[in-house]
Amino acid sequence: MATHHEIKSTPETVHASVFDAAIPPVIGVDSGDTVTLHCLSGGPDILPDGDAFEVLPDHLEVIRALNVTKPGHFMTGPVAVKGAEPGDMLEVRILDVKLRQNWGHNSIRPLSGSLPDDFPIRRCMHIPLDAERMVATMPWGLELPLQPFMGVMGVAPPPIWGAISSGPPRAHGGNMDNKELVAGTTLFLPVFVAGANFSAGDGHACQGDGEVNSNGLETALSGTFTLIVHKGKTITMPRAETDAHYITMGMDLDLDDAATQALREMIAFIGERSNIAPEDAYTLCSLAADLRVTQIVDGNKGVHAMLPKWALRA
Repeated sequence: MATHHEIKSTPETVHASVFDAAIPPVIGVDSGDTVTLHCLSGGPDILPDGDAFEVLPDHLEVIRALNVTKPGHFMTGPVAVKGAEPGDMLEVRILDVKLRQNWGHNSIRPLSGSLPDDFPIRRCMHIPLDAERMVATMPWGLELPLQPFMGVMGVAPPPIWGAISSGPPRAHGGNMDNKELVAGTTLFLPVFVAGANFSAGDGHACQGDGEVNSNGLETALSGTFTLIVHKGKTITMPRAETDAHYITMGMDLDLDDAATQALREMIAFIGERSNIAPEDAYTLCSLAADLRVTQIVDGNKGVHAMLPKWALRA
């Protein structure tokens, strides 16, 4: 029988700013088990003053214990899934994503974002979140609908990479910042180490495609995931599936190359799921698939291809 595990955000369960195959897992679970990861967002530079916004005690504890002084990601995990080995695929069913606090933040920083020369300023905006109505209220009165998702979801990278920054997304996933990865979506990740070692964090209450000033509406979230190992199912890049779409992803320093990778991944996926020849899959992508800019601010830029499921039903 599948088991549900709960991992709180503590100095023992949170790692900051890097993915590394050498980080030991905080728990081992069976394939098919469900895990809830309580996650944090942001270092001391984004904490609000005053009493209007709640600051989670575990957030303060983790900042102190890990001696965090610079911006970076907090990831809860890793979670090792028994039986996962390099060459397998990890299925991550995103069952639920919930707000943990009544505020989020969005920052503009010098030398960052897509328009650094236009906005050479430093600003951290704290934005109220209404968990009952699922809206954020901007300072000028606009209410933004919330669609929370984890900006960072990833497995341990290949050991040969060593410790890598959590900033740029790569084949292991990581800081994908793909707003399609909400509750109800399934994410698929390649496995590079025994156990896969899945971590999540960088909660976003909402975000536009592009994430143009470097941040979504960052906040602390709790995510609940079912983790399933597919033996011998080798993939090279993250993929996802919603109720309506199949999604492939590309990540590269060059946006054109990221688009090329996402498209090639979709053509390969179509070939795996049907008897359509590559040249016909290429045509199908031109007629039915959408290429969307995931984000342009995380070092490796992201593009995701979205193919409606009806396009493969014939």
